[in-house]
Amino acid sequence: MSTAAAQRVTAAFRSGPLAVRSFRLLVGGQFASTIGDYCYAVALPWLVLSNHGSTVLLGTVLACYGVPRTVLIPVGGILSDKLGPRTLMLFADVLRCVLVGVLTFLAARHTASLVTLGPTAAIIGGCEGLFLPASYTIMPSLLDDGRLAAGNALNSTAVQVGSLIGPAIGGALVAITGASTAAFGIDAVSFAVSAASLALIPRRAAAGSLAARSAEAADSLTGLADTGPDSPATGPDGLAAESPSKPQGMLTYIRQSRAIQVIMVVAIAANLSNGGLVGVALPALAHARWGAGGYGALLACMAGGAVIGTLAAARTGGLRNPAMIASLAFIIEAGAISLVPYLGGEAGAAAALLFLGVCNGLGNVLFYTMAQRSIPSAILGRVLSMIMLCSFGTFPLSVAIAGVLVRHVGTAPFFPIAAIFLVVAILGGNSQRAFRDFGRKAESSEREGQLA
Repeated sequence: MSTAAAQRVTAAFRSGPLAVRSFRLLVGGQFASTIGDYCYAVALPWLVLSNHGSTVLLGTVLACYGVPRTVLIPVGGILSDKLGPRTLMLFADVLRCVLVGVLTFLAARHTASLVTLGPTAAIIGGCEGLFLPASYTIMPSLLDDGRLAAGNALNSTAVQVGSLIGPAIGGALVAITGASTAAFGIDAVSFAVSAASLALIPRRAAAGSLAARSAEAADSLTGLADTGPDSPATGPDGLAAESPSKPQGMLTYIRQSRAIQVIMVVAIAANLSNGGLVGVALPALAHARWGAGGYGALLACMAGGAVIGTLAAARTGGLRNPAMIASLAFIIEAGAISLVPYLGGEAGAAAALLFLGVCNGLGNVLFYTMAQRSIPSAILGRVLSMIMLCSFGTFPLSVAIAGVLVRHVGTAPFFPIAAIFLVVAILGGNSQRAFRDFGRKAESSEREGQLA
């Protein structure tokens, strides 16, 4: 590394998100947890498929995971706003550590029945539902606005690097041992590491963070409002400001924001086939053609692409219209999805998944950063939980349908079907001006809520 490059890295560490200790703890814990998650992603399908289970059983077990996750996502948003995201994440990680330990025991006994796997997967899914809104809500409590985009990108990069390493470890362990036990064990340990890192993060929002500044602004407005009934606090337009003692509710905010409404609909449509693609079709394709090691390599390629995409997103803070860039990325991703089974073997599939990861990583970071900046901090967890509910709520249906379709029409045709769903969802969203202008910095942001 050159001297100039070393100086840039040092400066970034001192002034960027990595200068914040709590952020470093969060990133480290999420990195470890993601490695374990992807060991789990290899271990669970192999436990089912290698013990005479069918894709229907795999889809059913994944549905058992997905239903409670979906149901508890809104609860996670409420608890995140009430208890704090750090507390909720810590609770979910500790409980998941114990539950994955149960899966490790089941794998050691080569047990792969719905009766044994279904309830355990259901509780793990419920914990994930609580964890997800908090994991996106916590970032504004650690970083100021200037560091938020870079922080989201770096955190996503750490997750994607873990996604790159995890499948390789999980695939190798399953291939070498011929069982899923060790891979489940790694996942349990990773949750313990993540819980320990969260325990070291202070409960209060960091001084100067976006959440702390929002709280200070609310306090100052309260002081103005308390000066008397004849002296209401006024906004920059001269109108009386809303009383901070009666903050805007989540449902009111969603009803008034056309952009959030459209995003929620797009999330439902785009994810209708995504769960089945990743949870059923891809492992079934790999199981039939390339084995556990090949499956791990494919997941690692997808994660490697996501690393590139999230790193690119770190430099997108100045985009005037990030929603359009994210939409383009998702449409290109759909093209990559459709080609996975048809590029001549594992190398071609890996290349398509690499490209898929780049586009997905870039698009996701852009949208979540825009949401964190736009949504009031007092209801951030709840609004994000509703968006996530739309994203993940289709998972149980998606994996159940995918299990049946893969069995009856084959694995390969499912990939272009999933791609078509994604393209239709994104184009449908872009038919609405509020969606196209979401996060736009210039004058067009004032047009949110209007139809095209």
